Amino acid sequence: MAENKRDYYEVLGVQKSAGEDEIKKAYRQLAKKYHPDMNPGDKEAEVKFKEVNEAYAVLSDADKRSKYDRFGHAAFDPAAGGAGSGFGGFGGFGGADFDFGDIFSSFFGGGGGSRGNRANMPVEGDDVATRVTISFEEAAFGCKKEVNFARIESCGECSGTGAEKGTTAETCQSCRGTGRVTVQQQTMLGYMQTQRPCQNCRGTGKIIKTPCKNCNGKGRIKINKKLEVNIPAGIDNMQNIILRGQGSAGLNGGSAGDLIIEIRVKEDRIFTREGNHIYCDVPITFAEAALGADIDVPVLGGKTEKLHIPEGTQSGASFTLRGKGIPNVNTGRKGDIIITAVVETPKNLSSKQKELLEAFAQSLGENNTKTRQSFFSKLFNK
Repeated sequence: MAENKRDYYEVLGVQKSAGEDEIKKAYRQLAKKYHPDMNPGDKEAEVKFKEVNEAYAVLSDADKRSKYDRFGHAAFDPAAGGAGSGFGGFGGFGGADFDFGDIFSSFFGGGGGSRGNRANMPVEGDDVATRVTISFEEAAFGCKKEVNFARIESCGECSGTGAEKGTTAETCQSCRGTGRVTVQQQTMLGYMQTQRPCQNCRGTGKIIKTPCKNCNGKGRIKINKKLEVNIPAGIDNMQNIILRGQGSAGLNGGSAGDLIIEIRVKEDRIFTREGNHIYCDVPITFAEAALGADIDVPVLGGKTEKLHIPEGTQSGASFTLRGKGIPNVNTGRKGDIIITAVVETPKNLSSKQKELLEAFAQSLGENNTKTRQSFFSKLFNK
């Protein structure tokens, strides 16, 4: 009944305002996900595959979509009375010979609407994801890392056929190798033909009488892999490296998926990063800030460089070392290191030191505290 059907836009996961390209993209993804060749024997996937095809059959056709937007499922339901009959009954789905499988075929092989051997069409393999953790400096300079991941490969024992060595898979006689059978049903408007996965071969188009013991007749096995990967200099936390064709193997000659490596960068004890610039707080003494000094500051690679602190430097003052930061992962151009001076106030002074410091403070006079005087002048003269 029409009222039991899910909304076609909901089925494809698109908004009612979705354009033709968006609808087509959503359909391709879902049709591939639920296709019987990818889910042999899965009844739930079979139902979803039919549902996706039915939704696309309406929403991809401007006239049918317009009618659906106005009347909903009743536009194509003969039991709904006037709405269905006003649109030519179930003919709104292309007549009594409509075949959902033909839509999928037009996208993924088999010719525009032809009823060829879709069971053997190429299907792209799945992508595989893994994660690698590296240090701050490894991200800055680049490195090599061994990654571990699992992927699906063709069985080496049976060369992906699923049949034991010395035997071969036979063509299913029920579907003649297509993996699908045509079912004809009589309705009040005549006969309607639909296609569904062949139950005899579970949609594969082949019968394996002696399954390969290594893969249990599946033709594919899951294996653990190790691969040495070059991590480029300048890569940042949460960025990905994609290795094409290193994912799971495809079906029927389809291309392999990709290996997606997520990079995690550990925090550094000294540096923080923003883009290609790095920041570092460097403590300096009161005397160095007041008198000026040349101090050693850290740079990448565990090294130091001389930095001149001018006389009268205030706490929080910043100094830039040009081109000493992290390289751009694409261009190689390096960012800067920004050093922030943090004046350290001395603690645990002796009586003699306190006496000297008080004498020093009295000797400064007003000329050396202009910032302080300006602050309090603004505060009390609002």
